[in-house]
Amino acid sequence: MRKRTEPVALEHEPCAASGSSSSGSAAAVLDTDCSLKRKLCLAGKGPGETRSAADADMKRALGRRKGLWFRLRKILLYVLGLYIAIPFLIKLCPGIQAKLIFLNFVRVPYFIDLKKPQDQGLNHTCNYYLQPEEDTTIGVWHTVPTIWWKTAQGKDQMWYEDALASSYPIILYLHGNAGTRGGDHRVELYKVLSSLGYHVVTFDYRGWGDSIGTPSERGMTYDALHVFDWIKARSGDNPVYIWGHSLGTGVATNLVRRLCERETPPDALILESPFTNIREEAKSHPFSVIYRYFPGFDWFFLDPITSSGIKFANDENVKHISCSLLILHAEDDPVVPFQLGRKLYNIAAPSQSFRDFKVQFIPFHSDLGYRHKYIYKSPELPRILREFLGNSEPEHQH
Repeated sequence: MRKRTEPVALEHEPCAASGSSSSGSAAAVLDTDCSLKRKLCLAGKGPGETRSAADADMKRALGRRKGLWFRLRKILLYVLGLYIAIPFLIKLCPGIQAKLIFLNFVRVPYFIDLKKPQDQGLNHTCNYYLQPEEDTTIGVWHTVPTIWWKTAQGKDQMWYEDALASSYPIILYLHGNAGTRGGDHRVELYKVLSSLGYHVVTFDYRGWGDSIGTPSERGMTYDALHVFDWIKARSGDNPVYIWGHSLGTGVATNLVRRLCERETPPDALILESPFTNIREEAKSHPFSVIYRYFPGFDWFFLDPITSSGIKFANDENVKHISCSLLILHAEDDPVVPFQLGRKLYNIAAPSQSFRDFKVQFIPFHSDLGYRHKYIYKSPELPRILREFLGNSEPEHQH
């Protein structure tokens, strides 16, 4: 029995051994499998988790897009609301439109001392202050002809006033809106005119620069009249010419019409970059582009100008002016369209008031790049002025 059982026992031992061996290997496989899963978990996510992460990322991206679109829509609504509100605001407060026309609060260049024109290279210029009305003071610059540059050094106001009685003609320059009498392009024009042998008298209207007072068309015109009379009281028989630029052309025609009505006309009127009237200019101005086709544009934007007493009606004034008229306009003028200057000439030329005087229109080709305020750069300007102001024969030129 023992012999039989021994082999059995012997046979069972290997079985047991193999059983224990197989269970150990299974455990090893399981351990390996678990460690691989752990490694896979550490290395990355499973397909289900990847899809969940992708969905979460997509949701976040969509959320960001929705948030961006919401903010953009909010901004667009604000802009649209402002766009619609501005016409009503201007209609309710016409004074806003007046400020936009005058732009007297824009002082460029800002840091110059208007009491010291020499800082702008005008060494032969004197700064005055005149008082057209009570509570109104205006700053004036008087530049003598360049030929007197050395003589003028260190001279006082009395010397400059007496110099107006010399044999050199005088130009009263009326500047446009914004800035001051010390604006860069204005100073450059004074230098050109001074080099041609003219006295140049210019000033800041009430409310501009260091001049005291509240801007208005009536006030600006009265300031110009006061300075003209101040010049005439000192200039004797010397020719006095009026030169207006941009908005200053409106002041110039107002002034000259009044002078002609009282029978003391200037010797000539020069209009640089003129318009027909302020309504047409406002409608043509680049600032009006975004509202030009707005329903009720005239009622919202143009009627408040008229109700503020601002007309600057050059087209009406030229019918009552009796002196020679020269119009200068650049074809590429972006502020006052060239066609408005041409239209003004077409109104003035056949007018009976100019039947004994010449009316001349000088266009400057767009290739020259003179735009709104650089006609002073033209090498032809001295010849144009010499031929126009030096020739008194009445004629109409085109």
